[in-house]
Amino acid sequence: MWVMSTPYEFAGRTRQKQRTREALVAAARDLVAQGGTVPSIEAAAEAASVSRTTAYRYFPSQQALLLAAHPEISVSTLVPDDAGDDPQARLLGAVEAFIKIIVDTENQQRTMLRLSLDPATSGESLPLRKGRAIAWFEEALAPLRGQLTDVEIHRLALTVRSAVGIESLVWLIDIAGLTRAEAAERMLWSARALFRQALADAHRDRTG
Repeated sequence: MWVMSTPYEFAGRTRQKQRTREALVAAARDLVAQGGTVPSIEAAAEAASVSRTTAYRYFPSQQALLLAAHPEISVSTLVPDDAGDDPQARLLGAVEAFIKIIVDTENQQRTMLRLSLDPATSGESLPLRKGRAIAWFEEALAPLRGQLTDVEIHRLALTVRSAVGIESLVWLIDIAGLTRAEAAERMLWSARALFRQALADAHRDRTG
């Protein structure tokens, strides 16, 4: 009979194992934040004062470690508590929160972007390939149901995501030469313009 195996950190001495896992994740985040090369499991283990063998019990690959260390992993919503039912306020609030995450964790985000473009990691479940921000933006736009179809809301969320992520930040800073504050302002402006254009297009299509 086939029996599902239990992940290492969930069997026996779970509190100690959780602390060890958190130490490895924190070390990986610190190493990524320092810039340079993508940290290996060995480097994270050394920084966390954990043996290499133990570290591999928690994270069998470098990508698994970096996935756990990604700063957005625990975020469930970006809609501000005080946004109410105003779809534009909800979207722009979510976009501002998303941009802040990107800017505050830029080195980690650049590392994940680099990994997402690496053919060697094409089979990995990396955060940038999960489209989580699209779901966050769709949630923000939920009050538009009735004015926009689900397909139109998804299309708008997808388009906004294409204009406000780490990819856009890298281009605006490295190519366009903007400061981070200027880049953040440009991304928010783009989100606002896309929102207004989507509503205008929907109105035109429905009124002929």
